[in-house]
Amino acid sequence: MKRTIIASLFLIIACKEEKKEIKTDTKPQQTEEKVVLNNESNEAEDAKKWLEKNIVDYFKADIGSEEKNMQKITTKDYFNYKTDATNVDMDVDGSLTEKEFQDKWKSKFDTSKAGLGVGFLIAAQDWNKIEVGSCELKSTSKDEYIFNVVLRDDGFKAQYPSVIKVVKENGSFLIADVLQDEPK
Repeated sequence: MKRTIIASLFLIIACKEEKKEIKTDTKPQQTEEKVVLNNESNEAEDAKKWLEKNIVDYFKADIGSEEKNMQKITTKDYFNYKTDATNVDMDVDGSLTEKEFQDKWKSKFDTSKAGLGVGFLIAAQDWNKIEVGSCELKSTSKDEYIFNVVLRDDGFKAQYPSVIKVVKENGSFLIADVLQDEPK
């Protein structure tokens, strides 16, 4: 008797699921495309919010933990690249000449926009209060978002334009490249 009841329940459930499948198959494909586009725009918006928040937090943090904070918000490759760029021709261990730097990184990054000898995100050594003046999505591809960003420091009346690439790795966003012009 128990087996009959269990078999009947399975049969009823199977029939209900079959009806549901028929209904979902009749939905137009257009709806699915809209969902994908919404997810991509939500993802881009999330990347933008993440970038703005982490830039502000980076400059608010204790200057002694600057390197550790940079490491938390950048990819490993970009961190190593920017560290090399900052130390080009300086009298520190592991410092590279400009030619050595170009040869080492030219296959992965645009070394002409590395910001040689200057800090991460801005070309200044000192700042009062860095804020994100603008952050506009320039382009997007799978798990990669490129933003035109202008950072500003009203105290020094300075603006720092750059192009920042944000990638999504293991479910979190990271800065993968920053194109900085050389300071004049």
